[in-house]
Amino acid sequence: MEPRVIAPNLKRRLSGVTATIARLVPLQARDIAIVATGPGLPEGVPHMPMSKVITLPRKEVRVWHARRNSEMLLGLLLRTVLRKNLRLVFTSASQRKHTAYSKWLIGKMDALIATSAKGASYLAAEAQVVPHGINTDRFAPSPDRAALRARLHLPDEVLVGCYGRIRSSKGTDNFVTAMLAALPSRPGVTAVVMGRAVDSDRSFLEELKSRVTAAGLESRILFRPEVTVDDMPDWYAALDLYVAPQRWEGFGLTPLEAMASAVPVVATRTGAFEELVDQGTTGLLVPTDDVPALQAAIESLLDAPDVLHRMGPLARHRAEQHFRIETEAEILNALYRRLLA
Repeated sequence: MEPRVIAPNLKRRLSGVTATIARLVPLQARDIAIVATGPGLPEGVPHMPMSKVITLPRKEVRVWHARRNSEMLLGLLLRTVLRKNLRLVFTSASQRKHTAYSKWLIGKMDALIATSAKGASYLAAEAQVVPHGINTDRFAPSPDRAALRARLHLPDEVLVGCYGRIRSSKGTDNFVTAMLAALPSRPGVTAVVMGRAVDSDRSFLEELKSRVTAAGLESRILFRPEVTVDDMPDWYAALDLYVAPQRWEGFGLTPLEAMASAVPVVATRTGAFEELVDQGTTGLLVPTDDVPALQAAIESLLDAPDVLHRMGPLARHRAEQHFRIETEAEILNALYRRLLA
């Protein structure tokens, strides 16, 4: 059966957009004829080679769902040069002003989606806000956290985690700085930094490790390599507290993944974090790039285990009620159907 919806991915290297398509398209395909096209997509994602997309019949109405400028441009070329009968959709996760070129492309779209209300405010046209969702079945509390920690070779004590790409924009250095100050007076607490540093950020990571070693805390601030997507839920479920110290972020799924695992979150006011974390209920929000505030928020929860314990189930409830990936897929499919009609 020919697709009614096409989700292009024009970037070979793994990115947030690629991960979004890999998570969503298989789920959407249960309810609508959708395929992805382009390189770098994992097995299991419904896929059509670009060569076949180009030769699809012209008359059939289809939706082209772009998430990058290059994909908006290709959609326009397919519609105007090859005369494909396309309805063009663009999802923006940007939290900043768009360039003149981006604005021109956006103005040619038939429908706009923003992943947050903050992101929608930067668009010059009306956009439907559809936040990203996660699989709350996969990301869930562990029934035996002690056994889980033993399997992951983590100490069975209070664990504070910071996961994702290790680089300055992610604020990994601010997390390490805060934990270097917080840990000496708090025995029984361990920090876990996990993720990958690309070649350009290798010296950044080594500098962080050197600071930890110089402080004599290498056994309490643990650096762990990146794990596969399938293994990530376990690493969240092992935690007591998750910290998202980003200086910049488009949307940012890690707080949601932690919350779905019944883990409270301390996050900066960047990306969509202010719309994900319910201040004082599921975690705490702090100003971006404010290390003293970050440290104070972390310490306030470490020093109030009853509050930390109470926040966990509330975080899980919020993720289940508002940020399920099934809901995201349903809303997008409903939009496609309106455009196809």
